[in-house]
Amino acid sequence: MSCSPARPRRVHVLQVLGQAIVGGMESCVLQLVERLPRERFQTTVVCPQEGGLAERLRALGAEVVVTPIGEEPPWVSVQLATTLVQAARVDVLHAHLAPAHLLAALAGRLAGRPVLTTLHARQLSVLDLELLRSAGTHLNVVCRQSYYHALGLGVDPARLSCIPNGVDTARFHPRAADAAADAGLRRALELPAEAPLIGFVGRLSPEKGPEVFVRTALHLHRRWPQARFVLIGEGPQRAGLQALAERHGLQGCVHFAGLQSDMPACYRELDLVVSSSWTEALPLVLMEALASGLPVVGTRVGGVPELIAQGLTGFLAAPGDHECLAAHMATLLADLPLRRRMGDAARAWAVERLQLDESVRRTGELLERLAAGRALDGAPRAEAAPLARQMHVGG
Repeated sequence: MSCSPARPRRVHVLQVLGQAIVGGMESCVLQLVERLPRERFQTTVVCPQEGGLAERLRALGAEVVVTPIGEEPPWVSVQLATTLVQAARVDVLHAHLAPAHLLAALAGRLAGRPVLTTLHARQLSVLDLELLRSAGTHLNVVCRQSYYHALGLGVDPARLSCIPNGVDTARFHPRAADAAADAGLRRALELPAEAPLIGFVGRLSPEKGPEVFVRTALHLHRRWPQARFVLIGEGPQRAGLQALAERHGLQGCVHFAGLQSDMPACYRELDLVVSSSWTEALPLVLMEALASGLPVVGTRVGGVPELIAQGLTGFLAAPGDHECLAAHMATLLADLPLRRRMGDAARAWAVERLQLDESVRRTGELLERLAAGRALDGAPRAEAAPLARQMHVGG
């Protein structure tokens, strides 16, 4: 009588989230929950509150536990997380954003489980460094700038990995030449089909630089009065930005679209995308724009230069330099063949280097290794080098 070998137990991952809005970090977690192979991984998520994100996680099959997570997590949350780790036989904790970093580190230390912290911001905080030292967490960063910054602060390379985020290039893609034009966004904003449309996509909060975008629109509007500008997203600065646009007479050309449910369609209605952030790691918005075949203009912060090859897929400017941003945007608006060449190069770069499945695969392998207690060298791979360097482009 033959006995079939026992199936290995799945790795149980506890994802711990520091906030519950749907932004770049939350999109990355949703993608992990959806795409980590179910035959190898079981996922539970600790979320700070009920809402749309918790509902989407449950719809993907994750068990969701809601508990308050502040800058200093209440002891009841630490107790709940520790009990959950022990009772549910969690193998590894995966934390996202500073409040979750602390909660996961405490629960992991108390329960004797490994902890992976993914740094979605540009640089490490004092808290992250202390947790690496005292709680033995493993740090994952998403861009090379953050990786070398961590090494410079003395982080042990054996406890440091660099896994860039990815984008679903099947979902985010250019409009086919023979396909009908998407018109939902322009129709909702009552924009003429022929007007150049420049997009800012992201949270309307200071670090993302939406005020810089509006001031850039003011500069460009003097040269291109037919151009239109749209901010897609919500945030605490919306009312102030609207007042700024009205004060400069831009209410007819600067539009606020709020959150949009069909972002692939929105990108297909834009002519170019601008990232005016003061600080970034590896912005998902730029990856989505590149995959959508759009030239991009961005500020030279964090991992943005790893995505934008100067003069090939877009242009870079110093943070806060709205005059330079406006000049780059004017160059693209004035030259349709250039926009198309850059858009084609952007799409090719995204398909070759920014595949979501590759990012998920590497994250899954890291989670399995940590759960198994293996040491690993997590240095960035050579093929993740910036496109500009690979093509020998300066700028």
